[in-house]
Amino acid sequence: MHLVLASYNIHRGVGLDRRRDLDRIAAVIAEISPDVVGLQEVVRDAGPGHADQAAYLASRLGMELVMCVTRAHGGGTYGNAVLTRLPVLGSSTCDLSQGRREPRAALRVDLGANGRTLHVFNCHFGLALGERRRQLELLAAFIRDSRALAGPRVLMGDFNEWHRGPVTRGLRLEFSSPMRRMRRTHPAVFPLFTLDRIYWDVELEGESFHAHRSRLARVASDHLPVVVRLRLRAGAGAGHPYVVGEALPPAE
Repeated sequence: MHLVLASYNIHRGVGLDRRRDLDRIAAVIAEISPDVVGLQEVVRDAGPGHADQAAYLASRLGMELVMCVTRAHGGGTYGNAVLTRLPVLGSSTCDLSQGRREPRAALRVDLGANGRTLHVFNCHFGLALGERRRQLELLAAFIRDSRALAGPRVLMGDFNEWHRGPVTRGLRLEFSSPMRRMRRTHPAVFPLFTLDRIYWDVELEGESFHAHRSRLARVASDHLPVVVRLRLRAGAGAGHPYVVGEALPPAE
C-alpha cells in the first residue's frame, strides 16, 4: 500500500503577499493530493466566511479532521490539525508548553491503513533552543506512552530548528529509516532553513521525499509543505524491531 503524507505550516492562511486566502492553501494541498496532511498554525474562529480554517479546508478537500487546540485566538482557538482520507481510529494530545513561552502541543492520530494502524504525530516546537530541548523530552515520553499501540509511526511538523541541533540528532536516532529527510522550507519564496520535517519508522519504506515548490506554494504561506510517499513493507507486522520511544536520548 502506498501513502502520500505532507506537513504544512499554513501561517493562519496568510501568504507572503499578506493576504489571508484559505482557497489558495486548499489549492496547494490539492496539488499534493495527500492521504494525510498535518497542518500547523491553524485558526478556528466562530466568525463568518473561512474563520474556522480547519473545518473549511477539510470540507474543501473532502477529508476528515482531527484538531489539537494549543491556545485561545480571538473568539476561537488556534493549534495543529490533521486532515485525512484514511479512517480515524483514535487520537490523543500532548502539551509541549514551556513556562511563559507560546503554548505548543503534539497531536497523535491513529489511522486505519490496509488492515493496519498507522500512528501519525503532528507537532509544532518553540523558537528557543532550551524550549525545544525540553519539548523533545516531552515528545519522547508521548511516543513511549504510545508504544503499546501496534503499528508504525510517522512524525511530522514544524520543529523550528534553524540549524542542526538536539532535535535533528535525537529524531535521527529514533527514526532510523535511511532516506534523507531534510529539505529547505522557509522562507517559502527562497527557502534557506529545514524547519519542517517528516520522520517514519523502518517498517515504512520511503519512496520519495521533497519540499513542494509550486508557484502557488511559494506565496500561499511563509513555509513550503514537505511531502513523503511511503510504502508499507510487504510482510511487515506488529513486533517489527524498530527503535521505540524510550531510545530517544535526553536533551543535551
